[in-house]
Amino acid sequence: MLERKHDTFTYLDYTVRPDEETPLLVMLHGYGSNEKDLISLAPGLDNRLRTISVRAPLMMGDDMYGWFPIEFTPYGITVDREAAGRALDQLTGFLRNLIARYRPPGGKVFLMGFSQGAVMNYLTAFKAPELLHGVIALSGQLPDTQPEECMMPLGLENLPFLVVHGLYDDVLPVGKGRSAAQWLKENLSDITYREYPMAHQINDEALDLVAGWLKERIDSANR
Repeated sequence: MLERKHDTFTYLDYTVRPDEETPLLVMLHGYGSNEKDLISLAPGLDNRLRTISVRAPLMMGDDMYGWFPIEFTPYGITVDREAAGRALDQLTGFLRNLIARYRPPGGKVFLMGFSQGAVMNYLTAFKAPELLHGVIALSGQLPDTQPEECMMPLGLENLPFLVVHGLYDDVLPVGKGRSAAQWLKENLSDITYREYPMAHQINDEALDLVAGWLKERIDSANR
């Protein structure tokens, strides 16, 4: 596992077989975490993957980072939308550079995010679905604005989504996952949603589901 730096991001690069045309998975951590978090899951995933775990741009403290500022209020979480937009622009540019550098099959990546990282997944899919083979959204929520039916970007309708949420999540309650799944099912063609008896976390059952889902999609992308 190597630490690499980009003009915009620092990231960890984990791969078993660092060949050209290796499928590429990009991981986005949650608010207040860092790039060392999700990369620990890489050994449990398909060994054909090159896995990139990205450090978010907003420094919050020692080894604590976020994608954009949020505030927890009695009425819910408030979001700095301008900062989120800037982070999204940075991330999509970074993904394009990764694709140019590593040349994954189809010129696309798989995107996996936890919590605020899952929100960045949705934002990326809504802006640039052409960069993605599929999206894994773990313990997250939809952004507060989604594409209108008449304004769906080309490629979004058929983009595969895996959405996973914990029944006992006390940070983003399970209703957030259910609402996301409902919107996706009404607007997209390939959506898998699962709930597990866990809190704001990724348990072994969820990881096994992610691994199996990725294997199926890698096989499809390589046909």
